[in-house]
Amino acid sequence: MNLTPTTYLLALLVALAACGEQQPRGYQSTSSTAALGDRQYGGVFRLNESEFIKSLHPHGINDVYSYRVAAQVYEGLFKFNQETLAVTEGLAESCEVAAGNVVYTIKLRKGVKFHDDPCFADGKGRELTAQDVQYAFTQLCTAYPENRAFHIFDGVIKGARAYFNASANGAKPGVALEGVKVLDTHTLQLTLEQPNSQFRITLARPETFIFPREAFEKYGPELNRRAVGTGPFTLASVDEGKSVNLKRNPHYYRKDQYGNALPFLDGINMQFIKDKRTEFLEFKGGRLDMIYRVPTDDIMRILEESQANPDGNFGKYPLQREAESQTQIYAFQNANPLFKDVNVRKAISFAIDRTKILNYVLNGEGFAAGLHGLTPPAFDWYDIQKVKGYDFNRDSANYYLSKAGFPGGKGFPEITLDMSEEGGRHTSVAVEIKRQLKENLGIDLNLNVLPQAQITEKCLNGNYQMVRLAWVADFPSPENFLWMFHGKYVPAQAQGNSYPNVSRYRNPRFDALYEKALTASTQEEITRYFLEAEKVAMEDAPILVLWYDECYRLLQSHVKNLPNNPMQYRDFTEVYFANPAAETAKANLP
Repeated sequence: MNLTPTTYLLALLVALAACGEQQPRGYQSTSSTAALGDRQYGGVFRLNESEFIKSLHPHGINDVYSYRVAAQVYEGLFKFNQETLAVTEGLAESCEVAAGNVVYTIKLRKGVKFHDDPCFADGKGRELTAQDVQYAFTQLCTAYPENRAFHIFDGVIKGARAYFNASANGAKPGVALEGVKVLDTHTLQLTLEQPNSQFRITLARPETFIFPREAFEKYGPELNRRAVGTGPFTLASVDEGKSVNLKRNPHYYRKDQYGNALPFLDGINMQFIKDKRTEFLEFKGGRLDMIYRVPTDDIMRILEESQANPDGNFGKYPLQREAESQTQIYAFQNANPLFKDVNVRKAISFAIDRTKILNYVLNGEGFAAGLHGLTPPAFDWYDIQKVKGYDFNRDSANYYLSKAGFPGGKGFPEITLDMSEEGGRHTSVAVEIKRQLKENLGIDLNLNVLPQAQITEKCLNGNYQMVRLAWVADFPSPENFLWMFHGKYVPAQAQGNSYPNVSRYRNPRFDALYEKALTASTQEEITRYFLEAEKVAMEDAPILVLWYDECYRLLQSHVKNLPNNPMQYRDFTEVYFANPAAETAKANLP
């Protein structure tokens, strides 16, 4: 399934800070070698994320920050093209589908090796085999505490649910996972319960990254901070809360179009600075090679000056601007006694002026106000204009609040919004929403700022009233957004893990349409069923859609071959520096 994003390239110059500023400490990149095709080896790519990783174990990844790290270390059978987001082969060399689109015969690439690691007897990475894929997929269908990803195979791989149930409470199933068979050392056969239109995409998702038995048995729960994969980079170090460092995998199997061994970079240094102003200064000082999300108050000035004077102070470095596969929302806890009432959810949805927030609070830092469904306008074949959301309407807001039994907000209890702080803009938005709810409905909103780890736990356990979330795609399909509403995994009890349906929304009609899309055989059917399902969900207002994001990503001029995309899917395999020798003095890796 191809995704062709609309990409706008602007020019931007950021005045670099004066020489002599302190450089990062640690290991210094030493190589600087010419490669074919006017490319270069060497240098350490430095970037920042606003939140620290939660888990690097594929079956425990449920946040975008962990995914961006793990995607450089692990690989799956399939992967995404960084420019188009089309699904392409990864560890799989070929794939044949037969028996009514339920049997997938996959041949693996030969000569692929796991990273060198102490989990292996001699410390040397061995060759990947079909048995490794079988083992990783069997663990994905096993009930163990760190596994939060079984849902992607449940009802998809034949026998997955039976195996999962048989492994409950640490039990060892007496039979193998029925739908995963090894035909020979490099050939695997996967059998599905029924046709699944999204299955190749599933096999490119982080949950299906492949790891060796040796690592799982040696490190167990420690895999959340250990990683042994087949990817272009190896995990060098994790400094909790501060940095993650990757080094070049010298045994990586892939080559580029010119025959150069990959990757080009010596390593990647990821820092975790929460404050966007500090991050911006680090970029200006030359200590970061990329900045994702330019501070809100700088965006308009940057765009205006770059357009007015391309050769001036803002005319040298590329600014990549993209409609993003990310939607900013507030989720209602639909099982909460107050928010069980759809009229309360609709009242709040109508009470918010999203356009005002986008234009005046965010200074235009967003693609569009969230006036439709959860799915953003990032898929050219999926028209979100056909999904009716909630525009600002004070009369409608008060009508539904009165219908819920709270005319003029009388008797309505104070509600709490749980949120983490990621650089300032979300606090500004929350303050404005607090003001609008008071002004338009006469209800009070309490803002409760917590660490991201606590927010995650609250979402999983349903221990909240409203929570701020950014729903970010990890695969290019509306399914990635609509599965948030799938009622299959919502527990009957008030508490209990409800991922990915953290809002605990239930509607059998939505579920039926969503599931039909998964088994549809044509793109037309897939689109129709997903659109109908999203219309059903939005009529129930299970979440408050705020805005669809736009990615502003700024690169230093020496960075080459790092295309942007709506999903912020990053593959550093073929990234190189135009002048790595000059960057070596600044590129350090602990």
